[in-house]
Amino acid sequence: MENKIVIYGAYGHTGKFLVAQLYQQGFKPVLSGRDADKLNALSKDYPDLITKVADINQPESLDKAFADVEIIVNCAGPFLDTAEPIIQSALRLGKHYLDVSAEQKAVLDIFEQFSEQAKTANVTIIPAAAFYGGLGDLLSTTLTKDWDQVDEISSYIGLDSWHPTKGTRLTGERNHYQRFMYANNSLQPVLEVKSKVWDFPEPIATQEVVTVPLSEIITISRHINVNTINTYLSQNSLTDIRNDKTPEPKAADEKNRSNQIFCMEVVATKGNKSRSITAQGIDIYAVTAPLIVEALKRILTGKIQKQGVTTLGEAFDATDFLSALDADDIVISEIKETEIN
Repeated sequence: MENKIVIYGAYGHTGKFLVAQLYQQGFKPVLSGRDADKLNALSKDYPDLITKVADINQPESLDKAFADVEIIVNCAGPFLDTAEPIIQSALRLGKHYLDVSAEQKAVLDIFEQFSEQAKTANVTIIPAAAFYGGLGDLLSTTLTKDWDQVDEISSYIGLDSWHPTKGTRLTGERNHYQRFMYANNSLQPVLEVKSKVWDFPEPIATQEVVTVPLSEIITISRHINVNTINTYLSQNSLTDIRNDKTPEPKAADEKNRSNQIFCMEVVATKGNKSRSITAQGIDIYAVTAPLIVEALKRILTGKIQKQGVTTLGEAFDATDFLSALDADDIVISEIKETEIN
């Protein structure tokens, strides 16, 4: 599995988690990014890996860095800036592409700009293949796989805290575009923020949650026939991320994960039936790595159900995908089904 994958932004917070997990599993990814000094520093931990400097403003440098691989993983935000030039390179070279964007506009732009080109080129492009966007999409697909129509899908994300990385803060500053909700089978501008109380499993427990339109709105709506999609995020985590004094995450275990705890619960309804499923784990940045690694393995072994621009839930067997994840990374519950009175 040598040199089949390139990680762009390999020295970033999420990129490092991905490089470490790939390397541990026997892969030898190419390390790439804009900063030669940061690449050289990272390569000291991986002296047998190739490094290639590439700049999004220099298309020829991207093509040179990506020429010999099969899959490009973009971990370098803000994706409003990096996704387009890297995808253009992927299409020129006939390479597959994944990224970890949580930005609605970046994900929406990828679907709108590149769907036909990617399909024609037999290239798979999966934006938002991460905790935000990807995990909720996989859970939603698993819940509704035997429903041809869904009334509502709601994702409730509870964090005990959120210590944002520099990349998250930069993305927040860059992402000043209109946010969208999904209602009546269409994207609609968010006009108000709604709040409610949600009972998460322990240790998150009962939290106030508020509507926060994330990339799940885009990924889920692209392939599930659903009338309404909601995403809620715990208010305490928003308070953390909006505080300029909240520090960056610090490593707290042997995998360099922080001690942040998360729970994502997805609820889907159809008529008088309601189904729910939860995913629990440690560190929303770190858990992106096993999601990406599982997707990479499936692409490399031909276990992919769609080419063109797609999502984790549409591209793969979502139920099988979730069952393949290690419980040390993420714990997925059984589906609970109830009748609504």
